[in-house]
Amino acid sequence: MIIIEKYISLKAHKKFFFVVLATTLISNSCTEDFLTKNPQGVVFEENLANEEGIEGLLIGAYGSLHGNLWGTWQSPGSNWYYGSAFADDAYMGATQLDEAVILLNEIERYNLQASNDYYDLRWIALYDGIMRCNHSLRIIQLALDRGSITEGQSKQYFAEALFIRAYFHLEAIKMWDYIPYSDETVTDGLAENHPPNHSVANSGDLPWSAFSEGIPWERVEEDLSYAIENLNTNSRDGAIGRATKHKAQAIMAKVKMFQGKYSEASGLLNAIIGSGDFGLARDFHENFRVSGDNNIESIFQIQYSVNDGSVGNLGNVGDFMNYPYGNGMWCCGFFQPSQNLVNAFKTQSGLPYLKSFGLDFNEAGDDVKNDMGISSDDSTYIPDTRELDPRLDWTVGRRGIPYLDWGDHPGALWIRDQAWGGPYSPIKNVYDKSEEGQYTQATGWKAGLSNANNYSIIRYADILLMAAECAVENNDLDKARELVNRVRARARDGAWVLKNGVVDDGSHVGPNGEQPAANYIISEYPSDGGPLDPFTDQESATEAVRFERRLEFGMEGHRFWDLKRWGIAKTTLNEYVKREAHIRILLEGAAFEDKHIRHPIPIRQILLSEPYLKQNPGY
Repeated sequence: MIIIEKYISLKAHKKFFFVVLATTLISNSCTEDFLTKNPQGVVFEENLANEEGIEGLLIGAYGSLHGNLWGTWQSPGSNWYYGSAFADDAYMGATQLDEAVILLNEIERYNLQASNDYYDLRWIALYDGIMRCNHSLRIIQLALDRGSITEGQSKQYFAEALFIRAYFHLEAIKMWDYIPYSDETVTDGLAENHPPNHSVANSGDLPWSAFSEGIPWERVEEDLSYAIENLNTNSRDGAIGRATKHKAQAIMAKVKMFQGKYSEASGLLNAIIGSGDFGLARDFHENFRVSGDNNIESIFQIQYSVNDGSVGNLGNVGDFMNYPYGNGMWCCGFFQPSQNLVNAFKTQSGLPYLKSFGLDFNEAGDDVKNDMGISSDDSTYIPDTRELDPRLDWTVGRRGIPYLDWGDHPGALWIRDQAWGGPYSPIKNVYDKSEEGQYTQATGWKAGLSNANNYSIIRYADILLMAAECAVENNDLDKARELVNRVRARARDGAWVLKNGVVDDGSHVGPNGEQPAANYIISEYPSDGGPLDPFTDQESATEAVRFERRLEFGMEGHRFWDLKRWGIAKTTLNEYVKREAHIRILLEGAAFEDKHIRHPIPIRQILLSEPYLKQNPGY
């Protein structure tokens, strides 16, 4: 018998439910006297140990990828808090007076507190997903033992659950490093004198507090190895969002990259590239619009939907505050691109400002022009006419440039607080005006906010650039150049923004003669070994590959994790803060310390599991 248990924590005068979801049932009730009540839901395992029951459990596990706890935004699947705004890509945005941003600003300023509710909610969301996977695994085994499913079916089911479980553990490792690894032997939720998600360390039968045994990479790899061996290259029943061999290979490659196992990662990445099943979308922006969901570039996406009876809760709820603050329907001015990110898109002779070229993309006094302090009514403002990478204007909304098909971005009119969050708007998660209604929630308070724009956990460009990184490590610099140039060629041929919001078809001229919205100049790296070819030695090649990742994946929640695994987070982010603190008051006094490479484990989880769970070093 599986019991849905409820727990409550009173902290900072706010109430949060810790819901142990052993099934896909979710209770939304919230009363102060529930502590005196018996468990409110009961499900018998024998009723789930069949194809229909397993299917429902797996759907629940896939649903946890959203990160949406009861329809809230505190644990976004896109990782925009911790992957982008914790790094140099973006500010949390909005205004310092917004209650929702106060705790986020603590994180942004590297004032990391174990009592911060956002950490607790992230922990709960990830381990909720892990528990759903673990319950699925137990029921699959029960169904196999009873003969309700065949051995072939069980392998597919096991592989799917293990793949999702591995992904959640990877996300937890990225956040905290030293985490409990939870497997299907856990059945007790939160029992007396027993920690939630109790498990063993990755090296033997030790209590999960034995952090001296290291990060549980081995266990994550075991799950993914089973998935790779038993999943097909096509998703089961044609359901696009389901696990496949290629998705498992891609996540395994990420796991290897985090550990610096480049040779092993290279084999996995080359298998995906060699399959011929994927390619770069012709139009860069196709990866960020609803009509482009699950396109040829998609490897692994979180599947979002709206107008499905969930009142928008199955849309990208974690990102629905990340719109310009204006136009009568949008909210809430969060997740604003940094000046540092914008400056990275400057080009010279069509190439980035690399140190190996003797250039500094973020040199003081050489910012890409912006409209700070300029009223939207001032018609004299003209956007920067310098050379720019066209991906800039599909990544950042800036004054005077078409904002998708909504018209030109008006500047301050769409910015909640320029002094706090700067003059720019996010754009990659925003829907087209032409998609409004059909692909946005039509009713309820999430109307116009929650939308069906999928989030790409990994896309093919990521596979190419990770493979390029591996090639550099292997000193195959010609191969690295070729892979990077494939990504740059797509940007050159299919990433220009045209005036009047027309999507570029590769000709860089619209059907009615529309011209480029800015001075877009982007080139591939030459292979002549000359001064503009950085792929002549490992150091400059490394810089070029890393810089390309930033340009390609800006505002996609990857930046901090890249800095972390490269071992350059502290240096890079303190340089960023030193420069940006002069233009953003929110960063004054901020400093990235060694301990900040991992976040503090939520104090509430430590108290709930005492004495098993230990705090990370330095907190």
